Amino acid sequence: MANKIETILFDFDGTLFDTNDLIIETFMAVLGKHFPGRYTREDCLPFMGPPLRETFEALAPENVDQLMEEYVSWNLENHDRLTSEFPGVSDVLKQLKERGLKMAIVSTKRNRTIHRGLGLMDADGIFDVVIGLDDVTHAKPHPEPLQKAMDALGANPATTLMVGDNSHDIDGGRNAGTLTAGVAWSAKGRAFMESLKPDYMLDAIEDLLEIADGKVRAQ
Repeated sequence: MANKIETILFDFDGTLFDTNDLIIETFMAVLGKHFPGRYTREDCLPFMGPPLRETFEALAPENVDQLMEEYVSWNLENHDRLTSEFPGVSDVLKQLKERGLKMAIVSTKRNRTIHRGLGLMDADGIFDVVIGLDDVTHAKPHPEPLQKAMDALGANPATTLMVGDNSHDIDGGRNAGTLTAGVAWSAKGRAFMESLKPDYMLDAIEDLLEIADGKVRAQ
């Protein structure tokens, strides 16, 4: 029998909302200024997922605050121009909501950035809870943000699915005791997501409808 899903926790960037170009272009702009010619677009892929401070502490620990300030400024200035929801996302979210599923966003981004993206989607009233970096002490893959979302929703980890495009999402789900789903449209590629061994792989967002209906068995 397939697993019963009552709650879905979503990562936001790279999962529901296509910020891939925005994130890479922002890193390229900031790092190109401080480290000319050192980083390529491909070099920036590992920076997608972890909290921004964590990334810059590894790259330039002596200059973290300045780099973060420049990143946020460039990112916000170019946000609406370089982002959009992935195909079919809003429609599928509405169908899941109509079926009675509880849904939340659990992201490593700051809340204002999450809500700015949500404002560009047709997703009013979809999410019962939004957990951003401002709401927690420890970001994914620590279980704290997932647990906080589940507590707010009254959710059971055994019937909760964490959906994401990065290792932080899959590991975070495991650490919090939820089922996990990787998205094949991750900027890091399907093979990378499969290597993380999530319980489900989504080729398209519509696959969640069959998973929620219990028609797909966890791997």
